[in-house]
Amino acid sequence: MECNHIQLTYKDKLAKIELDAPPANTLSTTMIQELRTVFKQLREADHVHAIIITGSGKFFAAGADIKEFVPAMGDAHKGRSISEAGQALCNEIESMNKPVIAAINGPALGGGLELAMACHFRIAAHDAKLGLPELNLGLIPSFGGTQRLARITGIATATELILSSKHINGEQAFAYGIVQLSVPQEELLPTTLATANGFINGHSITSVIKAMESIVYGYHESFADGLKRERENFAALFQTEDAKEGVNSFVEKRKPSFKHK
Repeated sequence: MECNHIQLTYKDKLAKIELDAPPANTLSTTMIQELRTVFKQLREADHVHAIIITGSGKFFAAGADIKEFVPAMGDAHKGRSISEAGQALCNEIESMNKPVIAAINGPALGGGLELAMACHFRIAAHDAKLGLPELNLGLIPSFGGTQRLARITGIATATELILSSKHINGEQAFAYGIVQLSVPQEELLPTTLATANGFINGHSITSVIKAMESIVYGYHESFADGLKRERENFAALFQTEDAKEGVNSFVEKRKPSFKHK
C-alpha cells in the first residue's frame, strides 16, 4: 500500500513514523488506514526492534478530520464506524510486540492525543499542546480516550481534563503523568532516540517481544492471568539461544552477544 500521509524511515534497529498531512496532520480515514497497514508490517519486521512516531511541521496530530464528520451526522452507524476505525488503530499500536514511543512535537488534540496514549512511552516538548476537546463539538473522545486517560491518570484527573476540554502543555502533561518525559523542543528527537536505543541496545529482541507481550496482556487481563502469561513467556525464553548466551555471559563476566534467536 502506498502511503501518502505518513513517512516511514529506518535507522539501525529503529523505525520512525512521521505523520505528514499538512497543515495539522489530521487523522483522516486514509491516514488511519495507512497507519494500521504500517504497524502490521512493522510487527513482522525482524530488523525493527523499536518504533518512534512523531509529527511533521508544527503539529503532532490535531485529531480526527472533522470535515469527514459532516456527511455522517445523524447516522449512528457511520459514527460507530468512525469510532471503530480509530479504536482499531490505537489497539493495534498498544498491542505491538515492540516498544512504540510517541515524540509529541506539537499539538496532540482529540484523536491525536488518543493515538499518543496508545503508545507505550510518551515524550512531549515543553511547548506541545495536549487535550481532548471533543465535548466542545457535542461529542466525546471515541478512539479510546475516555478509557486510556482514566487508566493513565486516574478517574478524577481524566474527568477534569475531558469535561473541561482544556489544553495543557508538555510540562503539565508530565505532572499529570500523561507523558513520561517533557523536554525542550530542540531536545525532543535526540531524547526520543536515546530512549528508544536504551530500551533495545544490549537486549535480545526475543526477550523484548516477550516482555512487551507480558506487560500489555496483563494490563488488560486479571492479575492471575497476567502472572500465568508471564510464567509461560519466561519458560519459553528458557529454550532460546539468547537466554543461554545471556546467562552464560553473566557467569563468565562478559558482555552477551545476542543473535536474536
